[in-house]
Amino acid sequence: MDRIEMLKRYIDEDPEDSFSRYALSLEYIRLNNFPEAKRILSELMFKDPDYLASYYQMGKLNESTGSIDEAAYVYQKGMVLARLQKNQHTFNELEGAWKQLQGDSDEEE
Repeated sequence: MDRIEMLKRYIDEDPEDSFSRYALSLEYIRLNNFPEAKRILSELMFKDPDYLASYYQMGKLNESTGSIDEAAYVYQKGMVLARLQKNQHTFNELEGAWKQLQGDSDEEE
């Protein structure tokens, strides 16, 4: 059984398993199936908005598909959540991605 099927089975067994949803989205990203990865991450962020890791991945996914404004929004939303959760490491990652995105946007103008 491949990883995607295994993760889908985990989700079927426990629909509240945020980690398995997150891992499944990463598998689809790895396979360049961005629409499916985005669908799963969106679903995860709706069902479990406190699952902090999803914000960085969704931001990067939006960047890679050219949705720069969406990426910036997701990074900012994730930074707010990271502050609330007192997760400085993730805040720094999100802030770094956001700042890099802002720098890239400035260069395009």
